[in-house]
Amino acid sequence: MSDPSPAADKPALLLVDDDPLIADTLGYYLGVDFQVFTAGSRSKAIEWLQSRDVPPQLALVDLGLPPTPHRPEEGFALISELLTRAPAIRIVVLSGQNDATNARHARTLGAVDFIAKPAAPERLRELLLRLLNIERKQATPTDSLMVGESLALQKLRTQLRQYADSPFPVLIEGESGSGKELAAAALHGLSARKAQPYLVLNCAAIAPTLIEPALFGHAKGAFTGATGMRAGYFEEAGDGTLLLDEIGELPFELQSKLLRVIENGEYQRVGDTQSRLSRARVIAATNRDLKQEVRAGRFRADLYHRLSVFTISVPPLRDLGEDRLRLLDYFRQQLAAQLNQPSFSLSPEAEILWLAYGFPGNVRELRNIVIRLATQYAGQTVPVAVLGEEFDPAEPVARSVSDNRLTPLSGLPAVNRETLIENASSQLARGAGFDLNANLLRWEDAYIEAARRLANGNISQAARLLGINRTTLYNRLDTLARERVNGALSNWPADDPMR
Repeated sequence: MSDPSPAADKPALLLVDDDPLIADTLGYYLGVDFQVFTAGSRSKAIEWLQSRDVPPQLALVDLGLPPTPHRPEEGFALISELLTRAPAIRIVVLSGQNDATNARHARTLGAVDFIAKPAAPERLRELLLRLLNIERKQATPTDSLMVGESLALQKLRTQLRQYADSPFPVLIEGESGSGKELAAAALHGLSARKAQPYLVLNCAAIAPTLIEPALFGHAKGAFTGATGMRAGYFEEAGDGTLLLDEIGELPFELQSKLLRVIENGEYQRVGDTQSRLSRARVIAATNRDLKQEVRAGRFRADLYHRLSVFTISVPPLRDLGEDRLRLLDYFRQQLAAQLNQPSFSLSPEAEILWLAYGFPGNVRELRNIVIRLATQYAGQTVPVAVLGEEFDPAEPVARSVSDNRLTPLSGLPAVNRETLIENASSQLARGAGFDLNANLLRWEDAYIEAARRLANGNISQAARLLGINRTTLYNRLDTLARERVNGALSNWPADDPMR
């Protein structure tokens, strides 16, 4: 690990590459605009990150890192760890592992962009400065929690209002990238404490040995390097709110001390005997299943029950239906204003694909996709083929609109016209009791049910996936319900390809 000389006026950039020549060359070139910190492995990068009070704004990461420099797994793991420890960091992948599948998976994990080696340093510089400019102009993203009309988001907003003024702890659960910290900030902003401090301690972002003095403060001489006394997060939060992000990473031996603070407000600085009293409201957030952590003996049951007086689950993006389009509109309009350029649009087929995609990286992934499209296709219509390149191929999509075939959708096999003709020929050749109307009804029923499952019951979205309007879908559902009562949808032929 190497650190440059201090340059407080320059934004920090973490460069992770195991090739010293590349690291030195890029460090020298990019050092004009950034404080460049270099690391040659995932462990060194995380060790450096945990030693900093403030995480870097940007990271440039190679996928092929030791001990497996010819495979991308270490780089993928580093992307996830960086975002766990510093959710606001913007990651660009620079890698010789430039297979399209690797690029898409890196973006799904949260990387903003992927640049294949060899890359012109000037191109990297322009991209990093553009991302930094976007971040500086970015409005407070908490408003994105208010974008949407789905039942899941309505429930979330109701819970935020209900629990905002309570003095009791709140446990916020949700997948990575879903917006847990935004929900915590909204809780504080909606409360009577909003004029008081709002502090965030990411339990995964600092070394385990430093968490206790960070939380509770320390006396002079309490440990090596403690040259003076220092207040901790509980003390500095005062009458405000303290968010303990990634609470599942809190060392087991510290959990009893946190429990004591939550139960009666008492704590002591490290190396001090004086008891102090905390008045801060505690919010905890995690992407782990804490109940499972309790069963595994890694998390105290009594602390879990204290933290989960109120529990809020931030829904994954795949459960938000057409809110995915509303978030698209929200972010692309925001970026168009920030970049002072016209927005992009999606073709009708691309819009269908957008609604069909599961966004495993949640809102973080969606926003990163919008950033890339906004910078590359300003004022243009993005076709389905271009949008498809943005998505992780491991995620199922609803329908390949380019060839009108079903790709894996709720268990339905991919079939083409010749396969259907072969199956139809086989059935007709037997000439025994074939009923065209019944067979067409079964196919229609299967497609409609597949669309409804994919859309999580949202009729408007299901109709969009099927290429019909909502009224038509309701009429066909009524027809199918009557035919089901009449028995027309039973007794599927054994060789029917949709069976």
